Amino acid sequence: MRLISRRTRFSHAAVAVTVIALAAAGCGKSSSESSSSSDKNSSGYSGKGIGLAYDIGGKGDQSFNDAAYAGFQKAESEFKLGGRDIEPQDGESDADKVQRLETLAKSGYNPVIGVGFAYAPAVKEVSVKYPKVTFGIIDDNTIQAKNVADMVFHEEQSSYLAGVAAAKTTKKKHIGFIGGVDIPLIHKFEAGFAQGAKSVDPSIKIESQYLTQTPQEGGFSSPDKGKDAANGQIEAGADVIYQAAGLSGQGVIQAAAAHKVWAIGVDSDQYQQSALAKYKDYILGSALKNVGGAVYDLTKSVVDGKPLSGEVRGDLKSGGVGFADTNPKYQAMKDVVAAVDKAKQDIIDGKITVNTK
Repeated sequence: MRLISRRTRFSHAAVAVTVIALAAAGCGKSSSESSSSSDKNSSGYSGKGIGLAYDIGGKGDQSFNDAAYAGFQKAESEFKLGGRDIEPQDGESDADKVQRLETLAKSGYNPVIGVGFAYAPAVKEVSVKYPKVTFGIIDDNTIQAKNVADMVFHEEQSSYLAGVAAAKTTKKKHIGFIGGVDIPLIHKFEAGFAQGAKSVDPSIKIESQYLTQTPQEGGFSSPDKGKDAANGQIEAGADVIYQAAGLSGQGVIQAAAAHKVWAIGVDSDQYQQSALAKYKDYILGSALKNVGGAVYDLTKSVVDGKPLSGEVRGDLKSGGVGFADTNPKYQAMKDVVAAVDKAKQDIIDGKITVNTK
């Protein structure tokens, strides 16, 4: 198995979040195919385009899934491909995910990408049946097959930067973390955040809460749960809250804005998201994960005839993770910006090793 790392850059293009032409298909909802779909484009690529299957929360979460959609759109446009993206259903089983991926592969889409670790069993099963199709899975590196790219990230590194920003910004020496689901992946976000904050102030108080024990309970898809948790942390005294909770994070941001305290976004630059525009003055920044870049890079590799496989891990050095600084209020905090920039460089230079637990 070959391990391949890719260097990517964050796109600052706005993510389109309007769900268009949704119709029931493949155990979920699917947007209509692009009119640019063709059997063969000028590069010699043969296929119908990109197949994308969303995680819990679906398109419109202003975070993880929308980041994937941004990469999907960019690849469609640049490579003149078709594409089909399919929404998840509430309470669906692994069998539903298998059927969804099989529908895409059988229809001729290549690559076929599962957005989120929950797709691991389905990708593992379906990739064996379609060895000539390249599959991708985001946030899981357990499959290790010749026709599968395991696209993962050093989320703890971007979370460390979020912790530095929070600790430098708080006026109460009291901050908070809200994770969507109590699982090892989200523990990485918390670990990096806490380490970054304590690097600034070892005595800082950190509230920590997970919304649910399992994804099926709605930890990544319930803004009301996020809002309730944030209200509790704010009432306890936290004045900067970092959320790694998918769609639920919108509730955290709403609560922060209502109380006029800071929220830190995740995965996408949430300050730039149109659906969060009325709360953006209270979004300090966002811990970025270049999911869109991963989708784009995998598609490019297939179009170029050199499909990626094995573990493809994004970090600060490669641009796979980062910290969004587009809020002018953040940019005006010169000491905060300097501290975050220094921490970023120290991680890249190997002076800081970030915890994952």
